[in-house]
Formats: sequence, structure tokens, C-alpha cells
Amino acid sequence: MGVGASATNGEAMAGLEIRELECFLALSEELHFGRAAERLYISQSRVSQLLRSLERRIGARLLERTSRRARLTPFGERFLADLRPAYEALYGAVESARGAARGVEGVLRIGFQGAADERVTAAIAAFRDRHPGCETTTVEVPLADPFGAVRAGEVDAAIVCLPVVEPDLVLGPVFSKQPRTVVVSARHPFAGRARVDAEALSESPLIGPSAPAPRYWHDAMAPALTPSGRPIPRGPRVHTLQEGLAAVAAGRGGMLLCAPTAEYHRRRDITFVPVEGVPDSMLGLVWRRADETARIRALGRAVEELCA
Repeated sequence: MGVGASATNGEAMAGLEIRELECFLALSEELHFGRAAERLYISQSRVSQLLRSLERRIGARLLERTSRRARLTPFGERFLADLRPAYEALYGAVESARGAARGVEGVLRIGFQGAADERVTAAIAAFRDRHPGCETTTVEVPLADPFGAVRAGEVDAAIVCLPVVEPDLVLGPVFSKQPRTVVVSARHPFAGRARVDAEALSESPLIGPSAPAPRYWHDAMAPALTPSGRPIPRGPRVHTLQEGLAAVAAGRGGMLLCAPTAEYHRRRDITFVPVEGVPDSMLGLVWRRADETARIRALGRAVEELCA
């Protein structure tokens, strides 16, 4: 059988069919066109067609065919040695992905704090599209207990504000770096400003989360000192974000929130003023180290890919 001129690498790969490779592998084992056809559930003429196509693509004869038998050419032997491990790796990758996809079923409960912004909801939507067999539900996590729902098994994973320093929890993808604002009453002295410096926080109490939030986490949400070390008055301690906003509206102090959460909760009796000189807010996906599942890993990949 004739073989066409050698093709470039790009031409060789263009339109390559996995069936051509499967046909060659079957022929290399059977060394018989009839048996290879039966093994692949196709006709002998289709086997010949696939082999010719592969040989034209490569630019060399792979099998010698006589009236009684077929045998690999020296070039076919070398090609087989290279192809078999690559094909087995490809087949294994597909089977592994299928197995992982079958594991992403059931219900995945996702906790969030404050507001599920557009990036979060888009990541959850991407996860649902990729794994239609898995139902997702979202649960608001109290401001004062960012990790409790995960530890209690009330949610499988939670999207919380950083920092996270919990040895029994895994911190997955970190995303959504956002500037922070101070939320104050519409009657507050800060309300008329375009922005405030972090040092100005010493002029007004800061409302923060109550226990059981860890001390380090509380201090990140409502710091006790300005960057230069000036004391910041302590305001009320609240359990939920809505309690905090109610205290703000009542004029009992300000509250630090990331810009998207502040915008989501905009209302007429409070206002949001950008703060310069404080660290940006960031979110992270956390779950219990002992309870990691294929569903959680798949959600982590969706969040990481969409929010990168």
C-alpha cells in the first residue's frame, strides 16, 4: 500500500482520530486484520482504511501485510513502543476523571458570610454546570462564628474572611481581594467624607464580632489599634452582620466591611466610606481536614479557576 509524503507535526496531528490509534494497537496484538476487526466491532475494510490514514499522517509504513499474515515494520515496532504508554496514560486519565465525576454527587452545603458576591455565585454556578448530579445549597454563617458551622457539620465548606489559622481546617483557594470601607450612620462625622485614613478610626468606636470568633480573627475585623499604634475605641460586639448594621444605624459606632459586602447592604440610614491604610479584605474556602470529599475538591477547583 502506498504512503504519502511526510507531513509536518501540525499536519500530522490535525484531525487525528483516537480510533486510528486503537486500530493500530489492535493490529499490533492480533497481527490479523480479521481478528482486529472483530475486536473493534468494525469491518476489515474499515481497519484497512484507519491504518492507511494513520500511515499517511505519520509518513511511514507501520505494518507489512501478506496473503497469510501481517507483521509490524521496524518503524511500526518503534512507534508501538512510544504509543502504548502514552495511550494507557490517556485512557487512565479519562477513567480517573470519570470516576471523580461520579463521586461528585449528592448535596454540597456551602456556607458564606455577609453576602455571596458575584464571583462566589458564579463559581457555584460553574460547579453546578460541571457536576449536574450534585445539588448545592448555601447557608449564611454567623459573623461571630466563622468556623463553627464547618466544625459542626452543618456545612461541608464555607467561604469566610481571612485570616484563617485553624489546624483542623484546610484553607483552600484564596480570592476576592477587595478594599475595605467603614460603615457609619448617615449622621456620623465620617458620613460626609470621600474617604478616611486608617488613623481616623481612633475617633470612633469600632463594632466587631462577639465570641466564639477567635481573637486573631476578631482583631482583623475590628482592630484595637491604628497602624501607628493609636487606640481605637471598642464598640458593641455583635453575633450577626445584621446586628452590626443595626448598631451602626443607631449611631453606636462604625464597622469595617469589604466594599462588595458594603454595597450589597446599602440602605438610607447608613453610609460607606473607603478607608485608606488598612489591609484589603480577602476570602478563602475552608473545610474540615478530616471530612474532605470529591465534592469539596471539585468546588475548590471551580472557585480557583473562576476567581484566579
